[in-house]
Amino acid sequence: MIEFDRITAGYDTPGGGHHTVVEDLSLTIKRGELVYLIGPTGSGKSTLLKLLYMDKKPEEGAIRVGDYDSDSIRPRDIPFLRRSRGVVFQDFQLLGDRTASDNVAFALYATGKRGKLVKQRVTQVLTRVGVSHRAKAMPHELSGGEQQRVCIARAIANEPYILLADEPTGNLDPKVGEEIQKLLLRLHQQGMTVFMATHDYRLIKKYPARTLALTQKRLVEVDPASRGGKCKCIGYGA
Repeated sequence: MIEFDRITAGYDTPGGGHHTVVEDLSLTIKRGELVYLIGPTGSGKSTLLKLLYMDKKPEEGAIRVGDYDSDSIRPRDIPFLRRSRGVVFQDFQLLGDRTASDNVAFALYATGKRGKLVKQRVTQVLTRVGVSHRAKAMPHELSGGEQQRVCIARAIANEPYILLADEPTGNLDPKVGEEIQKLLLRLHQQGMTVFMATHDYRLIKKYPARTLALTQKRLVEVDPASRGGKCKCIGYGA
């Protein structure tokens, strides 16, 4: 499903420098897994997620996601790659001038779907995430939890086999954050591969799964039951 083959990657800093996130990293995530990614702010969690939907490419090595390879993918194929994965962001990124249903429909129109199929699918996914009753609401009329549910509906509208979540509970209070976590877990239990960057160790401990920590240009597998995700076992990278 997901394979990092000896990759090196990083990001440019505001001061004109460059921060390397990982070096010589190899990692495999299997279809149907739930994987948490933890690490301090600025460690590069978002960079790794961008690599997976090929918003950026590794400086060295290759990434394979499904049938796509960062070495050989053509620019015109990237939109097709992105249809096979959904992305949920911390800051929602809903279109402020469109209703909840129109935000979800936009993701379907972008992939060429039209007519009754769009209306049916929008209703299906809004119902699936529990906000069908808010379909006609504008984003500013929705609570934070409702906005994130709409974001998840948009992310799964095209039936992706991978869901990438970048701090999906980061802007929510603990109770609402747990509701969103439970929703993501249900999607995983229904067969979706979920790769989630998070700072919320409380939720990781309560709903444990494979947990990777990004530290010192390496990924290390950690015990999700330990305080703050302390290192327990396998390391990935140089």
